[in-house]
Amino acid sequence: MLTGESLIGAAAVRGEGKGFRGVNPATGKELDPQYGEASAADIDRACALAFAAFDRYRETSPESRAAFLEAAATAITDIGDELIERAMAESGLPRPRLEGERARTVGQLRLFAAVVREGSYLDARIDRAMPDRKPLPRSDLRLRQIAVGPVAVFGASNFPLAFSVAGGDTASALAAGCPVVVKAHPAHPGTSELVGRAMQSAVRASGLPEGVFSLLFGAGNELGSTLVSDPRIAAVGFTGSRRGGMALVRIAAARPEPIPVYAEMSSINPVLLMPGALAKRGEQMGKGFVGSLTMGAGQFCTNPGLPLARDGAGLDAFLASAAEALSAGAPTTMLTPGIFAAYQGGVDRLAANPKVRTVVQGQVASGANQGRSVLFETDVESFVADEHLRDEVFGASSLLVRCRDTGDMRALLEDLEGQLTITLWMEEEDTDDVRQLLPVLERKAGRLLVNGWPTGVEVSHAMVHGGPFPATSDGRTTSVGALAIRRFLRPVCYQDFPAALLPEAVQDGNPFGLWRQIDGKLGRE
Repeated sequence: MLTGESLIGAAAVRGEGKGFRGVNPATGKELDPQYGEASAADIDRACALAFAAFDRYRETSPESRAAFLEAAATAITDIGDELIERAMAESGLPRPRLEGERARTVGQLRLFAAVVREGSYLDARIDRAMPDRKPLPRSDLRLRQIAVGPVAVFGASNFPLAFSVAGGDTASALAAGCPVVVKAHPAHPGTSELVGRAMQSAVRASGLPEGVFSLLFGAGNELGSTLVSDPRIAAVGFTGSRRGGMALVRIAAARPEPIPVYAEMSSINPVLLMPGALAKRGEQMGKGFVGSLTMGAGQFCTNPGLPLARDGAGLDAFLASAAEALSAGAPTTMLTPGIFAAYQGGVDRLAANPKVRTVVQGQVASGANQGRSVLFETDVESFVADEHLRDEVFGASSLLVRCRDTGDMRALLEDLEGQLTITLWMEEEDTDDVRQLLPVLERKAGRLLVNGWPTGVEVSHAMVHGGPFPATSDGRTTSVGALAIRRFLRPVCYQDFPAALLPEAVQDGNPFGLWRQIDGKLGRE
């Protein structure tokens, strides 16, 4: 049963103030229970427990930490249909989408369990002593990665499960050996409490210190700013708006001891429709584009918001196909009234711009907070001249830019900020043009796709869900996939340590059976 309490270590704590409730965006109905605001004392307690747990938790064996992550995955699965029904009520998202998101969430936890067991994330290195080296001897040097410390994680509005309480930030931080303090997103508090209690039970069942996981509730900004300012917090994971992410970056930078904020924020995800591809399959591409654009009411950070194409019969076929599919699309309930209002405001601004033409709109909305999908178009000169045309409109809206040639595409791309993704639709005859663009694409985005749509983000070892600013606050990282663990690690070198004090990862005999770099050569000795 939901209680509306924050989960601080092993305890459930009633918050303060008038509190808030989850709201069904389709009906506007408030949902029980009421959630109180975590107090300053609650935040202090959660951070104190996390810091107290840190040294013990970071030195858990690979097997015990992996088993904990798997126990968390099982506990979330065992919530059953109650989790899906509550998430549906709080988000307006359909059952199949949320069932898929639950599978993704537990899959992430299991992936990181495998990462911990395999051990290469430790980047263990040994440079053996060379006492007879001339002119100077070399000391015995050994390196491993260690956890940075307690991590603050902010749940996202658009993924109640996969980027929330037990999402990728939490999973990767826990895998690294970092205790986690989560600030639940106020749009889905009941969903968050259910998952938080599952995490709490997994900590308890695994015999870990209670401070390994805490979950705090609050509807305002004060909780987040206090949490990030706490000196015991060593890093921050965030998925959300550019405004929110940069606010946290500024708070973290102003601390006496600044800390990194890994914020995934804003992207319009260009899609380059090359002439060869348009000529051969423009109609098919138009249908696929609309499917990607309207998925989940367009509330994906990888939404294809900026198609680029040259004039011609292929583009005409693409637009005709897209118009047919989009005009038949029913409006979809958006996640919150605030997200809907922001989407509608962005669409209205584009519609009012004299340099922008409305190509097609979806069906007229009939219910609360329902977003009407829309495709706009403009020319390359107008786009480059108006910086507001590159603003993200979070929802099922896209702006197609007509280009005269590859030079126009390159000039436009050079003018863009950093992106999560850039997609290419191409045929073999487009290869030379794409080769000219590739250096720009690599500089501008974290993931480059060919003949696919960006809204699918695989949880895997090679995935990058990141990119240059403002796609993220640090373009060297990813928030999805196995490499996400690196955000919460730092290297430590052990020079001339006695064998009795060396950590297992760099001991002679290799007790964990790791792949290690020894005197510059990779092996398992």
